[in-house]
Amino acid sequence: MEQKKKVFNVVEDMLKTSFGEKVRQRMFEELTNQEIIEFLKSQTDPFNSLMAYYKCALMEIETKFRVLNEEFSLQHDRNPIESIKTRLKSVDSIVEKMHRKNIPFSAKNIEENLTDIAGVRVICSFQEDIYFLASCLLGQDDVFLIEKKDYIANPKPNGYRSLHLIVETPIFLGSHKKMMKVEVQLRTIAMDFWASLEHKLKYKKNLEIAQLTKDLKECADESAVLDAKMDAIRKRIEQLQYETEESTEKND
Repeated sequence: MEQKKKVFNVVEDMLKTSFGEKVRQRMFEELTNQEIIEFLKSQTDPFNSLMAYYKCALMEIETKFRVLNEEFSLQHDRNPIESIKTRLKSVDSIVEKMHRKNIPFSAKNIEENLTDIAGVRVICSFQEDIYFLASCLLGQDDVFLIEKKDYIANPKPNGYRSLHLIVETPIFLGSHKKMMKVEVQLRTIAMDFWASLEHKLKYKKNLEIAQLTKDLKECADESAVLDAKMDAIRKRIEQLQYETEESTEKND
């Protein structure tokens, strides 16, 4: 019982300070060397394995999008995807979020309670491409939709626009397959540009200025108008190209 209490206290400090100096001092004060080794191993090995699984899931989803991009390019002579970015949530961010949710830190609890550890961001040329790619991804028989949030049809109050999907897909290991969750964000170039700058200008500095918020919202609305205009121009160009090809075939 005393040993369990010691470990519990150490875990509590981990949640508050990650692997800071306070945690290291507490561990050496209260646990023997063998207890420290066993404790770290019990936390580190499962965590590292889980992160490796998430990394594999990222590769699976990224490959799916690259295949879709290549197929679309062959059929329509253009690429719907401008870029693909992937990321694994940092250890500090994971610990902070678990602590905020009051969930004990463990690999099992991370996997069961967090859905944004692995993230894929797909930057598209046009808004229409976002929904096309999302439909193609979700139409695959090894991709399962867990949650969908359409911030394009329903932007956030600050103007943020993006399509968010939480999907589950299998990764195939040496002896078995494992289902893993991945967060997918699909945006246009304009949406990504706005979101990146908004994050740098506002949240990085923890500012809450009314005029700044208003100006950023106006920029988001202007970006949405630009997306709509570019989409209309694309459709007009494609229509003109089709009419030209039809006319050429008739003349031949």
